[in-house]
Amino acid sequence: MLKYGLNFLKTPYVAHTLEVNEEEKLVVNFDEVDCTTFVEYVLALALSPVKNGTIDNADYARTLQSIRYRDGKIDGYTSRLHYIADWVNNGVRHGFMEDITAANSPDTVRLSLNFMSAHSKAYKHLESSPENISKIEEIEKSLSGQLFHYIPKNKLPDEGLGWIKDGDIIAITTNIPGLDVVHLGLACYEKGVLKLLHASSTQKMVVVSQEPLAQMLKRNKKFTGIRVLRIK
Repeated sequence: MLKYGLNFLKTPYVAHTLEVNEEEKLVVNFDEVDCTTFVEYVLALALSPVKNGTIDNADYARTLQSIRYRDGKIDGYTSRLHYIADWVNNGVRHGFMEDITAANSPDTVRLSLNFMSAHSKAYKHLESSPENISKIEEIEKSLSGQLFHYIPKNKLPDEGLGWIKDGDIIAITTNIPGLDVVHLGLACYEKGVLKLLHASSTQKMVVVSQEPLAQMLKRNKKFTGIRVLRIK
């Protein structure tokens, strides 16, 4: 995972690259990424079969679709896994991802999701579609009430934790009402310090954080901790 992720260093950060089509289609754009598409592209590279030293484009597309869409099926805007809780559940259900936080942290949060339906005007494909809003509300209700394990930010030292490995997916949890996760990246150790390889909206490209992940979390009042996920 980390090897593939480092190949994206300095790739420009661009938001909304999946919103370019009126009709929902699989988008593959290695030239512009946000925090989620960066992790999806890397995960798909790591999961795709390598044949004669290369990854077939069709194999890659199938793998990416299985990561990005519920049960790997494209059926409109709401079939895309917008909430990270839904994205993780899909990955675990289909056996290519494991949530390793539960085995290592007793702390839990109960999901209460409504951010997208409550802010529908901020989403191009919700603002123009009451049907999509209704479907998103159903998804939010189905996820709300579920428990997930996380590591509170006051329990993460600068040097990380022994069970967090290079290339693990880091999902940063939040106290923003109606939302579960606000940022994604990959664990990256440098000189014994846990940092984050991520598509940074402030630095406008993929970078390794200059400061420890623990300090990133402490500096932002909206960050509450992390979930840690691993490729299977």
